[in-house]
Amino acid sequence: MSARILVVDDIEPNRRLLQAKLEAQYFDVTLADSGAAALECVRHNLPDIILLDVMMPGMDGYEVCRRLKADPKTKYIPVVMVTALSDAEDRIKGLDAGAEDFLTKPVDDFALMSRINALLRYNAVAFELRQRQATGVRSGAVEEINDEELNSPARIFVIDDNPRASARIASTLREQGHTATTLLEAGNMGNLSERRVDILILSLSAQAYDPLKLVAHFKMNEATRAISIILTCDTDDRTLAAKGMELGASDVIFAPFDRQELLARIRTQARRYRYIEILRERVDRGLELSVIDQLTGLYNRRYMTSQLRQFMKRSVVGREMLSIVMVDVDHFKAVNDTHGHEAGDDVLLQLSDRLRENVRPMDVVCRSGGEEFLIIMPETSGDLACAAAERIRRAVAAESFVIKRTQHALDITLSAGVATSTGASDTISELMRRADKALYHAKSTGRNRVGSVAA
Repeated sequence: MSARILVVDDIEPNRRLLQAKLEAQYFDVTLADSGAAALECVRHNLPDIILLDVMMPGMDGYEVCRRLKADPKTKYIPVVMVTALSDAEDRIKGLDAGAEDFLTKPVDDFALMSRINALLRYNAVAFELRQRQATGVRSGAVEEINDEELNSPARIFVIDDNPRASARIASTLREQGHTATTLLEAGNMGNLSERRVDILILSLSAQAYDPLKLVAHFKMNEATRAISIILTCDTDDRTLAAKGMELGASDVIFAPFDRQELLARIRTQARRYRYIEILRERVDRGLELSVIDQLTGLYNRRYMTSQLRQFMKRSVVGREMLSIVMVDVDHFKAVNDTHGHEAGDDVLLQLSDRLRENVRPMDVVCRSGGEEFLIIMPETSGDLACAAAERIRRAVAAESFVIKRTQHALDITLSAGVATSTGASDTISELMRRADKALYHAKSTGRNRVGSVAA
């Protein structure tokens, strides 16, 4: 997977060294020798990843990172802080500035490529989800994700057959407010999805199981695919670590690692996991909102139209009967005028429940607008659709509707019009026209009845 990478360092040999390493892996590399130059470069040529030196004259890497993250156009670009500082507090400072990761000079080839490749995978998923979210909302209406959501404590599962090592890691994590469970405590790994685990810490040194097979299993399993996996191993296990990263692990920590290093890595992976999790939830919610009527929970007009189109095609190809029932609440304006719109909403909600309760699982119930509803009945003749509409009419008229605020009981009825597809030459507009005509006939002849007309 190739990418555009910006390398920012005030020392030319450092820039050239990183450039050579990255271009050897076929990345497109751009160089900047200062913080100001980096900001200018990013504005004109948005990179996929930024490798940013911390110690630079004028504007240091922390300030550059803060400015990038404050700009809506560049805030999503992953920043990897590159520092000669070994103090863990400096790494935390970089994460506080908004960096996604960090590397220590001299930059190790394995660490460099593993971070880059992990970020590219993260980028691809995040970009796709942001695009899908953006298409589901009006321009400019995308809700920001705040740091409090991203920095909430993580749920971590530690897989290591060394009881002392796993207990030490779990203890460190719990001290920082994370929820940590070891394999030895849990007894098995069969319920990771039920535990809602965010991060797996997996030892490559284990003897009781094949850790690479576990990585592959977790990444192939739908329930655990999104979980971030941090590998722990000795420095002489780089080959295993590289394979683990290829299989989908998100990060690797080489022993001996200190407490702050572990916590920094956990924080980085937890933020990424939270970000993707929140985006996925918003995309799912956006998809639901695009087809669901928010008051009644029934399908909306947009979904109704798309389903009618599909069922009409299926009816023509398979020569199956298709009927629709158009429903309208009788004297609904009087309910709103007399009892208020809140009462009207109560009526629509209760009516929606009765519609759902009196149709088949295969039928599609939609709110087409206001007090109007449409029921799509596939594989249904006109006679059967009329019988179903009559059953619904009786269910509505049989029991009063109760207004929540006043507990006032209202007698509500509905009128319905039934239409059935006539074959290959029929169209959605003609089918709807016939149903509307049948509904008008029901209303004009006394309401609280089912009407149907010949094609």
